[in-house]
Amino acid sequence: MATDLADPGAATIPKVARQPAQARVFAVVNQKGGVGKTTTAINLGTALATVGEPVLIIDLDPQGNASTGLGLDRNARDSDTYKVLMGDASLEEAVTASNVPNLFVVPSTLDLSGAELELVGIARRSFRLRDAISAYQSQSGGQRFSYILIDCPPSLNLLTINALAAADGVLVPLQCEFFALEGLSQLIKTIDLVRSNLNPNLVIQGVVLTMFDRRNNLSVQVEGDVRAHFGEKVYRTVIPRNVRISEAPSHGKPALLYDYRCAGSQAYMRLASEVIQRERRQRD
Repeated sequence: MATDLADPGAATIPKVARQPAQARVFAVVNQKGGVGKTTTAINLGTALATVGEPVLIIDLDPQGNASTGLGLDRNARDSDTYKVLMGDASLEEAVTASNVPNLFVVPSTLDLSGAELELVGIARRSFRLRDAISAYQSQSGGQRFSYILIDCPPSLNLLTINALAAADGVLVPLQCEFFALEGLSQLIKTIDLVRSNLNPNLVIQGVVLTMFDRRNNLSVQVEGDVRAHFGEKVYRTVIPRNVRISEAPSHGKPALLYDYRCAGSQAYMRLASEVIQRERRQRD
């Protein structure tokens, strides 16, 4: 069910007209699968785009779910993240328009699954994505996009290291389940190692609680534990379990296009507002 994004009855945030010197680059990372990582990249990107923030999503997962979820046909992905990492295409050549105004994507194909082995013998193997983004921002004057979101694979491999080396901050989607914090310590260690060796300015930009069910005492308990552990790093907005969010990718649409009024879409609009507000506070 397609819905008008300008629906006046839905939650809205003020439109902005910001032209930063360079895009803010966020890696959406969690080595655990099924936590809403790609869903967050797609719908946060869509929410930001609908309020006037031009967004680029870089699909760095060989499964290509972010590309599929934005309606990109697998047979139409001529230039992709694999070619960008291998130096066979520039980022500019790989940028593809989505069906959402202001939202663009660098798609992924299964070729990316072999990139890690091929990168081992290449110079600056951990900086391939950072170099591509830097070259693109230099050529474009850095003003085409406000945000670049990198959708990472569900593992801490060389592709994820490339994303962390290229990013200003890390967005961590965290499922509200019993094992939510298990394994997160390894991600924190990896971020610390990248900060020490590859990207000294890398920070944890925020933790997004996903698949939240307020009727479930466990969800409430996990939320409390995560907020106690990470404090203000955890966004106030939580993303609820929502069947419309689950249905949307099968239609090649973000949830905000599939059903703008659903609880999940409204949550991502609120999250976008928080992201923008947090960015403004950090700049001031």
